[in-house]
Amino acid sequence: VQLQAYGGGLVQPGGSLRLSCVVTGFSLAGGSIAWFRQAPGKDREGVFAMRLSDGGTRYAESVKGRFTISRDRAKNTVYLQMNSLKPEDTAVYYCAATTKSWITGVLLRSSSYDNWGQGTKVTVSS
Repeated sequence: VQLQAYGGGLVQPGGSLRLSCVVTGFSLAGGSIAWFRQAPGKDREGVFAMRLSDGGTRYAESVKGRFTISRDRAKNTVYLQMNSLKPEDTAVYYCAATTKSWITGVLLRSSSYDNWGQGTKVTVSS
């Protein structure tokens, strides 16, 4: 399984970015997939996750109403649409996947995932 994340960059506060995670060796029809982030000096945190069998999601309260996750099965790609970005969203963002179909309560735990992509850096600054 390989995951390739891209789409990060520099954006002004209030702006938008869409991150993409291209997945190979893993079907987006089952299992779970998630986006995590790690800001300088902070622990990695779960941002948004999806249980692929039924589309169930879980997200961090800090991104409620601003971020959303989606998938394109034809392209085997998962997206993180980020709107109304804030300076505190600055971090390296990672996508992660597992063949396990987790219950909602553990979708944002990093220990739930055994396949990780490289990060893509997002900087929100004026």
